[in-house]
Amino acid sequence: MRYLTKSRFKIAMDCQTKLFYTGKRKEYADQSIDDSFLKVLAEGGFQVGELAKCYYPEGIEIEGLDYESTWARTQEELKKENVTLFEAAIKFKNFFVRIDILKKTGNVVELIEVKAKSIDSNTQNNLWQKSKKNQNKLDSKYSKYIYDVAFQTHVLKLAYPHFKVNSFLMCTNKDRLASVDGLNQKFLIKRNSDGRSSVVRIGDTSPTALGDQILIKLDLNEAVFKIHQGLEETEVYGDMKFTEAAEFFADHYARDVKIKTDVSNKCKGCQFSSDNEKLKSGFKECWRESHSLKDEDFEKPFHFDIWRRPKSITKERVFMEEIEMTDFKVIAGDGDGLSWSQRQWLQIEKVKNGDETEYKDQDGINRAFATYKYPLHFIDFETCMTPIPFNKGRRPYEQIAFQFSHHLMYEDGTYEHAGEWIEVTPGKFPNFDFVRALKKQLEKDSGTIFRYSNHENTVLNQIFEQLIESNEPDKADLMTFIKSITYDRDEDWIGPRNMVDLLDIVIKFYFHPSTGGSNSIKYVLPAILKAQGKEGNPYKDLPPVFDQYDRETLDLLSTEDDIQDGGAALIAYRLMQFSVMSDEERRKIKEALLRYCKLDTEAMVGSINI
Repeated sequence: MRYLTKSRFKIAMDCQTKLFYTGKRKEYADQSIDDSFLKVLAEGGFQVGELAKCYYPEGIEIEGLDYESTWARTQEELKKENVTLFEAAIKFKNFFVRIDILKKTGNVVELIEVKAKSIDSNTQNNLWQKSKKNQNKLDSKYSKYIYDVAFQTHVLKLAYPHFKVNSFLMCTNKDRLASVDGLNQKFLIKRNSDGRSSVVRIGDTSPTALGDQILIKLDLNEAVFKIHQGLEETEVYGDMKFTEAAEFFADHYARDVKIKTDVSNKCKGCQFSSDNEKLKSGFKECWRESHSLKDEDFEKPFHFDIWRRPKSITKERVFMEEIEMTDFKVIAGDGDGLSWSQRQWLQIEKVKNGDETEYKDQDGINRAFATYKYPLHFIDFETCMTPIPFNKGRRPYEQIAFQFSHHLMYEDGTYEHAGEWIEVTPGKFPNFDFVRALKKQLEKDSGTIFRYSNHENTVLNQIFEQLIESNEPDKADLMTFIKSITYDRDEDWIGPRNMVDLLDIVIKFYFHPSTGGSNSIKYVLPAILKAQGKEGNPYKDLPPVFDQYDRETLDLLSTEDDIQDGGAALIAYRLMQFSVMSDEERRKIKEALLRYCKLDTEAMVGSINI
């Protein structure tokens, strides 16, 4: 029997056609990482789920993966007047769900879905869009989680129609402070012999020992009711109501029949896209069926490959070469260099002309660098946010800065790796020592400081807020230092040594077709080397952080919006924090982190030699 589970339902909500391709790794290419241990490290959900269970010490775990046996066990337990179940298995026809927490009191049940998502105390009142025209449209920040709960509630009500179901989403509340130290270290992740992951509780995890609850329940009854009744305004499943869509998906999945949908710019990044000749490509299959494309057509850049693709470009334009200047407004910028729209048209124009050469505004680059002061400093941070705080007084998802690299470049063009810092001791909050070490590196002169993208500025501003609430003896000095090298629009400051964003310089003055429109340093540096007649990619030459997975692949796992290309470092850091490992394993991963972060600042140095 092929069951529509909640994970498959989520896939169908993203793209109905994907439901046909999922779970067929021997037939269709699938670029998603099939390693539950790494996914657990990237998402942090297992630890939050285990913490939630601790708040219900009476709970009974429904263990196992088999559909029938877990469903049979759940049915027996639900015959009790009062019971709390973890991973309750609920089956109805070709629907099957595992519910994180199911608390039954008589015929009233609480369905609780646990997510490693940060919310605040006002989220309950902000689930819906504020538009007067769309009073019944869910805010996109929460909609996918609420649909998930709605699906589970639907299946539970089908299986037990006499139950009164109250639906909740339990998340971390970023307004709440941890009231005990070491909370994060009470839940470590281990890889089991079967390749799956589990959480090991360390020490006393009773509700009293865990201190004040940092998780909060959102009441989703109103939202779920509107979804089930077809009152919530959505385009996700077309003209069907939610319950009709669920039946439609389940039926097609059970019969293994493809649901054909329109292709669009949403297809970019499809995990079923591949050039692997041994496996089929779901992406190519969809586009062949929709536009009668030939194999050679897939060598062309699609319209959605344009950097920050203009919304006015219609779906009738399949390939970038088909786009005309009249399809969107190309407007000159207010300042020096290319505007965004000029850069977009430059990318399109090079494709249309078959031009594979670089664009470089050397005069613009020279004008920019004439304003900078030597020696030039290049810094790169590696950071992480964890749903469960490390220490007493810290909030969920506070920024953790655990590593930086620093390169110096002198006026004669020579450069050196001037310093680095890393702190990976389990359970240690590193931020204030991080700033102290950075201050020591940068206060030796007044040279211009470069970052790549806004991440470093954001991180330092977040640490500034942490310092305000701290009792650090040198907090005033550290805060003054942060203000001197950052800007903050909300607080209206621009430091005298405000870091220069090297990404802005690249966007304004440089472009190479081989980057595919990406401005990630991992693509820009190899493009510059290629234009200079140098072969190779320094990022691909480094050994992997973990066996089997290179950095580029691990970066795809990053779930943090503020981190660009940081998945590998994030996962490595979490691995050292939240899993049991030998000193030798820890040493190797630490060395890999140092190599990769050093390469990032070295790449920044290389990128100014354009």
